[in-house]
Amino acid sequence: MKSPIKDQNIALIAHDSRKADMLDWVKYNVDTLLSNKLVCTGTTGKLIKEFLELYTKENDIETDINIELKNSGPLGGDAQIASLVVEGKIDLCVFLIDDLTSNPHEADIQMLLRQCRIHNIPVACNRHTADLIITSKLWKNTDYIPSEPRYIHYKR
Repeated sequence: MKSPIKDQNIALIAHDSRKADMLDWVKYNVDTLLSNKLVCTGTTGKLIKEFLELYTKENDIETDINIELKNSGPLGGDAQIASLVVEGKIDLCVFLIDDLTSNPHEADIQMLLRQCRIHNIPVACNRHTADLIITSKLWKNTDYIPSEPRYIHYKR
């Protein structure tokens, strides 16, 4: 099946205990991801880049791996990606969060998720949602225009 998502900017972020899930998801969606630009936080991006380089080499695929590495999340990487969301430079965010551990940079995590909501960027925090979003036919539908969020008081 040909992927409906192409030439988009996809942010990929995973906390340490979710990196294995992220790599499994990347492996499952490798062909789709190779046709998009990836923006990742530090360690997650290094792992994904290593996998993509090995995959393309082993499968004789000649393509430029379009991946941009930001800082590690606790060192400002989540904030860097949030800034790209505000600038309109991210089309999809997959953020596999460790919900069982407290994070010292919780404010940055919440800021990134908030900016995705405010700027109407699809954000997936688990693999199932990420699969549903990345395979959506709406990516190819030129008639589909996402409605802007409306922040107005609702009167009954």
